[in-house]
Amino acid sequence: MTGRPTIKDVARLAGVSVATVDRVVNGRHPVRTERAQKVFEAAESLGFYATGLIQSRISAKLPQHSIGVLLQQPKQQFYQNFAKGVVEASAKLSHLGLHVIVDFLPSQRHADVVEALRAMAQRVEAVAMVAIDHPIINEAVAELRQSGIPVFTLLSDFAINTREVYLGTNNLQAGRTSAWFVNRGAKQSGKIALCVGSHRFHGHELRESGFRSYFREHAPDMSLLETLVNLEDDAIMYDATFNLLKRHPDLTGLYIAGGGMEGAIAALREERQPGEVAMVCSELTTDTRLGLAQNIITAVLGTPLTALCESLLDIIHQTLTSKNRTHSGQVFLPFDIFLSENI
Repeated sequence: MTGRPTIKDVARLAGVSVATVDRVVNGRHPVRTERAQKVFEAAESLGFYATGLIQSRISAKLPQHSIGVLLQQPKQQFYQNFAKGVVEASAKLSHLGLHVIVDFLPSQRHADVVEALRAMAQRVEAVAMVAIDHPIINEAVAELRQSGIPVFTLLSDFAINTREVYLGTNNLQAGRTSAWFVNRGAKQSGKIALCVGSHRFHGHELRESGFRSYFREHAPDMSLLETLVNLEDDAIMYDATFNLLKRHPDLTGLYIAGGGMEGAIAALREERQPGEVAMVCSELTTDTRLGLAQNIITAVLGTPLTALCESLLDIIHQTLTSKNRTHSGQVFLPFDIFLSENI
């Protein structure tokens, strides 16, 4: 196509009449949402001058639903990326009519989590959140369900009997895959250390279980140390890694199931030669990307944030607009694998 795209071009690509496009652009007569969305997608694809107007026409006719997203660790790059991803997904999927409010939990303490959850529930029709698995939190989720506000769990499951849907990666599989990389990357038999953010994170427990089961089956000669807890804090992880390296000169592998990996990277950079300890961690950030490039990290398993955020909004929309809620259970997305050769 040459020149400026016209209404006829939009109509042809959308598979509708010119009159339909005109009605959408000028708001002359009602057009079914499905058709209006086709017109918008065609206009956006062609760079049609009235694309923004078409989007506003569609959005104005949609019922608006407010949803809340509660995330951990506001200073961590991964959660900043997560928050950005949710906002971008809501803009991309504007035809769903969802208004998204993103906030961060002040801590992992169950009392703080419950307070933040109840406060968010006062403002929205559904909540999605990352949190530890604790009876007090689970009770709050059950209360919200009774009041008609569904809760969706992200990354690490909790309130399994009362939450709506879990969305994230298969954490057991992630743990076994991480063990595979540590085992392949280890230069020799020796000790393997692993670290979780909290034993209350169901996802971390599953990753630990998968990690240990792999070594029991495939590398029983490796000695797995007692699991460490770092509260997903870089400073705690730095000290823990430094102490591990001093106490266990034969340390040959390290797996970090949650956050705090930046501290481990710093300690390994100071105390060991690149590649001397096979390290696997989660999420691609500025620090883990550099760690891969410098051969300090063997592999990174990442959450597909774009796909996760879009799936989340789509499922929440279906839940809120359906008379009979049919969504329940778990939605697993394949995790990304990053190596030094594909970053």
